[in-house]
Amino acid sequence: MFAPAQALTFDTAKGVLEAGLGAIATGQQAIDLAQIKRVDSSAVAVLLAWQRAARERGAPLTFSNPSVSLSSLATLYGVADLLQAGIDASHPIAVPHH
Repeated sequence: MFAPAQALTFDTAKGVLEAGLGAIATGQQAIDLAQIKRVDSSAVAVLLAWQRAARERGAPLTFSNPSVSLSSLATLYGVADLLQAGIDASHPIAVPHH
């Protein structure tokens, strides 16, 4: 089962994206993000691309264990709600309520 490790940054995004797309193409419907320790905006783009690929296959895709950093980036870029649909409910992305 594919689970990205350590970093999801500009330097690693292409390889991680391709590995995740391969996993989705073979039917994986959940991705555990627990091992990702470093992120930048590329991480958000990769998660959105994975969701789009799963939708195109007509399959659900859930994410579990997003880091605080990843949650913060998703909120900063205004896509937390888009990613929320794919987050395992036991580990949600925090969406601030103002």
